Amino acid sequence: MKRILAILLIFLVTGCTVVRINTNNINTIVDVVLSKDNSLYNRVGKGYKYYVPRGVTYIDTDDLNDKLYSKGNYYYLYVDAISYYNDTAVEYEEKSDIYYSRKISKEDGFRQSGYVEIEEKGQLYYVEFVYNHAKIEAIVSKEDLNDVILNSAYILSTIQFNSDVISLMLDDEYFTNKEEKYEVFAKNEENQNDSSLQVSR
Repeated sequence: MKRILAILLIFLVTGCTVVRINTNNINTIVDVVLSKDNSLYNRVGKGYKYYVPRGVTYIDTDDLNDKLYSKGNYYYLYVDAISYYNDTAVEYEEKSDIYYSRKISKEDGFRQSGYVEIEEKGQLYYVEFVYNHAKIEAIVSKEDLNDVILNSAYILSTIQFNSDVISLMLDDEYFTNKEEKYEVFAKNEENQNDSSLQVSR
């Protein structure tokens, strides 16, 4: 009994912090998730890595574009290595004529600049979430909006770049060497002339 009380006392003294997010409000989701400095990752790409939240499944990669899936929705992640390499800030003007539009800036205490934009497309909603030199796009139903924003915020806030790999990828010589053209089946003029020779018995 004393052992159990001691363990309980340790938990009370040290305290475990659980952050609960009001997932009914997009502003709150963005504020809480993006304000955390999170270095978790469980997915590694070419020059970058990030955290795929529980309930989200990685599907495929095409160059610096990843396809993810969760609860019937596809997420398309585009990693912008060039804007990272050049440390380019995102310029965005908030729009009053769409469902949701919000600028994310370093001046407001965020680590990076970006924006969240949601447009109605008939019965569905087009989500464009840009942050940390990457973008997630998805087309979802209204009831899935908050989940998609929450997952996107976690993914984008955890992206970490490998500067050495990005530098190598953007080096002109690397691409020149990589794309050298070989014509294995090109015809040789000598071979074409020899084709007229006949074999005698």
